[in-house]
Amino acid sequence: MINEVVILAGGKATRLYPVTHTVAKAMLDINGEPFIAHQLRLLKRQGIKRVVICAGYLAEQISSYVKQGQDFGLDVEFSLDGDKLLGTGGAIKKALPLLGNSFFVMYGDSYLDSDFLPIAEKFKHERKSALMTVLKNNGRWDKSNILYQDGNIVKYDKKNIIPEMEYIDYGLGIIRHDVLQNIVEDVFDLADVYKRLADNKDLVAYEVFQRFYEIGSFNGIEETREYIASRIQRS
Repeated sequence: MINEVVILAGGKATRLYPVTHTVAKAMLDINGEPFIAHQLRLLKRQGIKRVVICAGYLAEQISSYVKQGQDFGLDVEFSLDGDKLLGTGGAIKKALPLLGNSFFVMYGDSYLDSDFLPIAEKFKHERKSALMTVLKNNGRWDKSNILYQDGNIVKYDKKNIIPEMEYIDYGLGIIRHDVLQNIVEDVFDLADVYKRLADNKDLVAYEVFQRFYEIGSFNGIEETREYIASRIQRS
């Protein structure tokens, strides 16, 4: 089992201004607690032991709250962008010294309540450079960006959408250490890495059926609050 996760929490969250002008997105209040608290507890339930948080804008707010993860039963370390934002791919590349051979990757504004274990098992057996979880979206929660057929990602492209794309990147991936280590640039997006791997048929697909929740939009925040509240009531 892969028990290590990178959380990408470095962006400025301009879609949520003016709220996130002074508050890190990961620290937004969700039912009385910062969102990152809910996210870390979910990871703990999934059997995750180590978390590396790639942070940039207002990173000190997140680090002073999470500390070393002891309150969540996790080992947490931080990798900071520094003076300039590195992009999602560049941020992970900078964090590589803290990471093992393969690790999960997710975004700092996502609540992904799917079973991580079979995803890790699929990656282990396929022996590809990376894995992307996919969800049949049909334009419901965001723009569909994946052509997925017969269990394979035929095309992944966030910039050039075609009508045949019915699936979306769910937001949870697995990446091998050397994939990013061999990239020369220091500033780049993870989406471009996924696109290259998909084009080279080196990207495993795993279909999930539980929708994602996110706090990257005001509507998403309300949906996430409702979902987490209902989950707590059921448990």
